[in-house]
Parts: sequence; C-alpha cells; structure tokens
Amino acid sequence: MTPGKRAFDIALALLLSAVLLIPGLVIAGLVLALSGRPVLHRSERMRGIDDPFMLWKFRSMRPDPGDGGVTGGDKTDRITPIGRVLRRTRLDELPQLWNVLRGDISFVGPRPPLRRYTEMFPDLYAQVLRSRPGITGLATLRFHRREERLLDACATAAETEEVYCRRCVPRKAALDLIYARNRSLCFDLALIAETVTRIRPR
Repeated sequence: MTPGKRAFDIALALLLSAVLLIPGLVIAGLVLALSGRPVLHRSERMRGIDDPFMLWKFRSMRPDPGDGGVTGGDKTDRITPIGRVLRRTRLDELPQLWNVLRGDISFVGPRPPLRRYTEMFPDLYAQVLRSRPGITGLATLRFHRREERLLDACATAAETEEVYCRRCVPRKAALDLIYARNRSLCFDLALIAETVTRIRPR
C-alpha cells in the first residue's frame, strides 16, 4: 500500500467514524435488543498467505460454533431479521472502519478471504493479496450479486463450497487482478462512489 493510499484511508475512516458514530450505536442497540449477544462478530481473514487478522462486523446470523466457509442457501435460516437488513445495506460492515484504521484492510481492494481458501488456492491468492484487502472493490461491485444468486441456490454446505470454489473464486480473482493492474486514487474514488450509490434498502 502506498503512503498516499494509507493516508487517504485514515482520513476517510476518521471522518466516517465521527459521522456514523450515532448510527452505529443505534445499530448496535437494535442488534442487542432483537438478537441478543454478541453484538459483534469477528472472523479470521487473511491479508496475505501467512498474515491473518480478525475482521469485525455487526452480527447478522445466529451463532454456530461449527460454522465454516462462505454463506450459502444452507445458512439462510440462521440469518436474523435485522441481519437481513444489515446485509442488504452493507451496514453490517460499519465496524470494519476499525480494521481500516488498524491497517488490516483498505477501503478499496479484494475482499479478505478465509484462511481455508488461501490454503486451497495459495498461488492464486498470492497474486490477489499483493493488493491490501478492502471493504469494497471491483470484484465486490461486479460479481457480488451474481455470487449471492449462485450461493443462495445451494442447499448444503458441501454444495456451497463446491460452487464457491469452482464458480466464484476464479471470477473474483480475475476481477481483483484487473483492479491491481489499474489501481489509482481516481479508480478507488470511482469504486467508493459506486459503492455508496448501491447502499440502499431493496
């Protein structure tokens, strides 16, 4: 990450933290009142092949100690009512401003993968994670809805894993590598602006 990109991330994260403090507290109160504890969910993600960190979100699903892999149709019944709203609007990701301030992720970049996928596709993710992972990015904007449709149709964890590995990982990685070849502050600003226009209830 360049010093300029890091400085931009810090400045924007501080600004948004101030602006969104009250809405964030309201969301935390709603999650607590409607879904109970814990309010926050943390998940180990990777910012490099051998570089894990904890990614924070507002909890949108009922806890399951044996949970693993990405979310597909097999997990739909675990998503809470308020969790559905948070996921549609991406407000569940507000706590990731903390990850940005820590330097774990950037605002724009590939979504940070679970360890299991970097272990399954080490050569691919060695290329993808040369870019600092981000909250949003080219793959998120161009493939997220397609990914949701593919995974929502899966009825079992095994099917979700097979579809994600075969149909999602390669396509997302290709888009992430296109971003890496063309990244610039202007490109980042365009992707952030596009992300904001999509954050609305459906």
